[in-house]
Amino acid sequence: MNSLEFLFKRLLKAAFVVLGVVVFNFLLIHLAPGDPATVIAGESGAGDAQFLAQLRQQFGLDQPLYVQLWLYFKGVLTFNMGFSYRNNLPVSELILDRLPATLLLSASAFVFSLLLGILLGVMAAVRRGKLADSLIMSGALLFYATPLFWVSLMAMLVFSIRLDWLPPFGMETIGGGLTGAARAWDVMQHMVLPVVTLGLFFTAIYTRLTRASMLEVGSLDFVKTARAKGVPAGQITRRHVLRNAMLPVFTFAGIQAGQILGGAVLTETVFAWPGIGRLMFDALIQRDYPVLLGVFLVTSVLVVLVNLLTDVFYRFIDPRIEASS
Repeated sequence: MNSLEFLFKRLLKAAFVVLGVVVFNFLLIHLAPGDPATVIAGESGAGDAQFLAQLRQQFGLDQPLYVQLWLYFKGVLTFNMGFSYRNNLPVSELILDRLPATLLLSASAFVFSLLLGILLGVMAAVRRGKLADSLIMSGALLFYATPLFWVSLMAMLVFSIRLDWLPPFGMETIGGGLTGAARAWDVMQHMVLPVVTLGLFFTAIYTRLTRASMLEVGSLDFVKTARAKGVPAGQITRRHVLRNAMLPVFTFAGIQAGQILGGAVLTETVFAWPGIGRLMFDALIQRDYPVLLGVFLVTSVLVVLVNLLTDVFYRFIDPRIEASS
């Protein structure tokens, strides 16, 4: 199977997955109790039946569920995700305004956790049974078992409030009027706490997985043969053990990329990061169905694309893997 055929089949499967997610999310959200009309009527203090009927007619909620699903499905096929009930703006405009902040946060946390996890995992495997191994694995277990929101709050309390080293909220200083390198430095300072707290949980996973994978590969016959031939230990670790041990790590990283997007919802809420995670949280509280569905659609597409890139990257790092697999 050539590369183009492989890519076409993966894209076809990805399209069916996204369409299935669209239908499932629509039905799941509409099964939840309450609707936007009830929330808006309650906030305005006019909860009579006539006003509720007018709101449901205005939002199209008075139509049968299958009709609403068909209209939404047609909109998705034409890249029209609807209109926000609460913001009075197109959903696509709201998401495109917030998406860069989420991508910046998620990508930074992903790279941070993957690189640090691999580094710590290699150090623990090389120093197996020693003090460094025990310290690294104990720290990994600690951050794996600690809730993300608690780590976020403690990091904010220590490094922002007590020590005043880093800004606690937002993506940049409000009203700072910074431009160029000064603005980039300001954004980087605001990124430190959310990126580190979001990435530490996944760092713990990659550390444990890298260590286990390296110890497994290190016990195989071809590694023992290399040692018997007198190949330097550093060369064995880099060229023989590490390269083969990275396959399960990259596989798991591709799967975990979607969870990083999910974890960004909580992180963005705690640190007031202006991304789609915070947008989704606000839309959930307000029962803004189009915005919720739009965010779910965009995040599902991103997860599918990440998994597709993982498959392609697999063939790059190990040509022995068959495309048909």
